[in-house]
Amino acid sequence: MLVLAQTMSGAGLTAGITVGALLAEEMLGSTGLAGVPSALFTAGAALGALGIGRLCTRWGRRPGLALGYATGALGSVGVVVAAATGSVALLLPALVVYGMGTATGLMARYAGADLASPARRGRAVSAVLFATTPGAVTGPMLVTPAGEVAHAWGVPRLAGPFLLAAAAFTATAVVLACLLRPDPLRLAQALTARAAGAPDEGTDSGEEEDVAGTDGPRTGAPAPAGRHDVAVGTTVMILTQVVMIGIMTMTPVHMLAHGHGARAAGLVISLHVGAMFLPSPLTGLLVDRIGGRWVACASGPLLPAAGALAALSPAGSAPALGVALVLLGPGWNFGLISGTAIVTDALPPDRRATTQGLVDVGLATAGAVGSLASGLVVARDGYPALALMGGPAALLALPVVGRFPRRAPRTSGPTGPVG
Repeated sequence: MLVLAQTMSGAGLTAGITVGALLAEEMLGSTGLAGVPSALFTAGAALGALGIGRLCTRWGRRPGLALGYATGALGSVGVVVAAATGSVALLLPALVVYGMGTATGLMARYAGADLASPARRGRAVSAVLFATTPGAVTGPMLVTPAGEVAHAWGVPRLAGPFLLAAAAFTATAVVLACLLRPDPLRLAQALTARAAGAPDEGTDSGEEEDVAGTDGPRTGAPAPAGRHDVAVGTTVMILTQVVMIGIMTMTPVHMLAHGHGARAAGLVISLHVGAMFLPSPLTGLLVDRIGGRWVACASGPLLPAAGALAALSPAGSAPALGVALVLLGPGWNFGLISGTAIVTDALPPDRRATTQGLVDVGLATAGAVGSLASGLVVARDGYPALALMGGPAALLALPVVGRFPRRAPRTSGPTGPVG
């Protein structure tokens, strides 16, 4: 069900990425403010991550994720209405609400790891992320058709992708609310409680049957290095997110300013989004085989290389920019999946959702800062300067993960050998 939901929601996740900056530039009349939408919906993602994390802790993944997607659908409708009425006052808060849906899409990766054994946790996370690929890749390619539909309804063409996002998020919320049973986080918590000899609380009848038919897991407090590992994983994800968001946000603006059409910009973003998610199975396998820290280190060189290629690419060459954005994708993927696995490994089920929500608050906040700064940098110094600035930030990940402890065998763990 998580895979199905992510496949459906992928198109909604890319609406803001593809046309958000263009819509803001059109409505606000300033290239320097083109990064505002991305900053707003990543700020909304921060609020959403915090709320969804707490809701998942209290009620489980199912209501938390379903409500998050429903909220994102509401924000998408608000963006469409704002574009149709020319209301900047409505556009800005609507982008924040839309961002809560994008936060939900990323937080779903944690649900994939809830019932995975530690030895397969990287692959479980990557399976959920990989499922986002079809919708995320086709979403930007539907910019022009969605724009035509919007125009036929009397709505500006650039609002078309947000119509698609509203439909995708609504369908995903319905699927999760009705079909994600048993709830993965509540089942993981029940397994832990059962192994500890405590009564299982908060499970429905279906979850109780799954508990009865599953070997109980080992229990215990997080390892002494747990807090350090959470900090390492969080830092890796934040650094990769800032670099990726900054370059990706301003690439469509840069392309349109140099004569490319919305179709070409959408194709480049589609290739980039595909490169963000397609490497997930390989990344997950590498995390499980060699460890999250080694994979995190691999993201360090990839991101500066992508930034340098974007900076050196001729502004009139869409293929060159496409190659640069494709290279940017795996760098982000390595950082996100490795960081997610490092964080999840360090947390017991009863503390997992809340801490994961706080981690994603930091992730979204960093993305908001990077988005807002990207527009200002491009307006002042140009797109090549922005692309080159990402290198030093990404390389900061190397000293953070530079300690490589000998990996212990990951054959069992806090959630047992389920899935």
